[in-house]
Amino acid sequence: MERGGGTPPEILEESQSGCSLPTGLGANGLKKSSWGFFLTGIVGGTLVAVYAVATPFLTPALRKICLPFVPATTKQIANVVKMLHCRRGSLVDIGSGDGRVVTFSQYTNVVVFGVPQMMPQLEEKLELELKDDARVIACRFPFPRWTPDHVTGEGVDTVWAYDLSTLRGRRP
Repeated sequence: MERGGGTPPEILEESQSGCSLPTGLGANGLKKSSWGFFLTGIVGGTLVAVYAVATPFLTPALRKICLPFVPATTKQIANVVKMLHCRRGSLVDIGSGDGRVVTFSQYTNVVVFGVPQMMPQLEEKLELELKDDARVIACRFPFPRWTPDHVTGEGVDTVWAYDLSTLRGRRP
């Protein structure tokens, strides 16, 4: 059988449907192709797993204000509880974020575990949203413009308590 300018007959094999297939895509070629898909799946799955594990650790570093995880000490928690003694009402703890998505008007007590970079913006937000009977407790870092009503502890265990009614009375 003569083919004009085509593929030599020894490279083609006849399939059951009557179509000619290159012999390179026979059983051995399909096995090699399957291994390629398998390896691609393994590499892709590994990359997805690494992304899923690494993302929670990397995204905080990409924030405008980086908030590292620093666990509270036992003494610091005792100081916070002391400042909340005899207080009534709802409580929110801002310790795993910077307070952007929280509406504070529904809370009477706010505990803040923050960093110095976030305190000025949070101070403004709290003053706008909290009612007069609210108390704000700052741990590790005080608010820059507010004068605390009570301070307890020392060093990293220092806690500052601010009563909004007193604070607003001090403002001109």
